[in-house]
Amino acid sequence: MSLRLAGPHTLTGALFALAALAIDQGSKLAVLHGVDFGPDGIVKVAPFLDIVWAWNTGISYGLFSLGAEGWWVLGGVKLAAAVLFWFWLARTDNRLEAAALGLLIGGALGNAIDRAAYGAVFDFVSLHAFGFYWYVFNLSDVAIVAGVGLLLYASFFGSAAKSPP
Repeated sequence: MSLRLAGPHTLTGALFALAALAIDQGSKLAVLHGVDFGPDGIVKVAPFLDIVWAWNTGISYGLFSLGAEGWWVLGGVKLAAAVLFWFWLARTDNRLEAAALGLLIGGALGNAIDRAAYGAVFDFVSLHAFGFYWYVFNLSDVAIVAGVGLLLYASFFGSAAKSPP
């Protein structure tokens, strides 16, 4: 078995990964260096949307927080995930699946860069409605969720779905 690093839709996946990574890192830098949070650390944008200042030392929803000194563990997991997704990307013959994997790679790398640079992931988007506050997230998280959603769609409804013989 050889390690294939490129396939028919690797460029598609790479472009989606690069776009997700650039949008994520650009938005984080813009918010970190361009938003005046004031004393309470919250900027109200809309009745359902706030921009907040939050550092996540854990994984999704702040679970398994290892603190700033544990950044290398979770950062390493993100890098390993990106590498494994790349191997999958090199083998896919489905453009939608390639786009989804690119989003997963870009999202994983975006959060891994935060961990390496800051020791934690910078989250800043807070959605809320009717007294319910969703977890605070960033655009890498959006890319990851979109990538998973596209993979699920491709597996159930796309050409990746296999019909029984």
